Amino acid sequence: MASLNKVILIGNVGRDPEVRTLPGGERVVNFSLATNESWKDKNTGERKNKAEWHNITVWNEHIGKVIEQYVRKGDQIYLEGQIQARKYTDKDGNERTAVDIVVQKFRGELVLLGGKDRDGDTDGGQEKNRYARPYRDQLDDGILF
Repeated sequence: MASLNKVILIGNVGRDPEVRTLPGGERVVNFSLATNESWKDKNTGERKNKAEWHNITVWNEHIGKVIEQYVRKGDQIYLEGQIQARKYTDKDGNERTAVDIVVQKFRGELVLLGGKDRDGDTDGGQEKNRYARPYRDQLDDGILF
C-alpha cells in the first residue's frame, strides 16, 4: 500500500525567518506562515475570515539560503513540505504535541509569489518580483538542482 506525506501551502509569512546554525554546522530556518479562508455566512450574509497558522522548519540548505536572503514578514510564498509531529514538555511540565511543516534536506519546493519590494512598494500580486521562480531541491534526470 502506498502512502504520501506532502503538504502544499500558499500563504503569507507571519514573521521574519530565523536562521540558526547547529553545533554540527547544519543550518535550520524557522518561520510562521498564515493561510486564510474566507466565506460568506449564509444566515447573516456577513463576510467571515479564518487564519490558520503553520510553523515552518526548513532543513534544505538551498531553499534555506533563498528564504534567508529574500523572504520577509508579509511576503506571499508557495511552499511544499511534509507534516511532522513532535512532542515536548511545556514550562508547566505538561506534555504537548506540536505539528510542523518541514522541508527536508533533499525535498521540497519554494516559489516566491510576491510581497513588498525592499523599498516598501507592494507588487500588487504581479510577478514583477524578479525572484518569483521555483526553488526546488530534487533529482531531475540525475541532476541535483
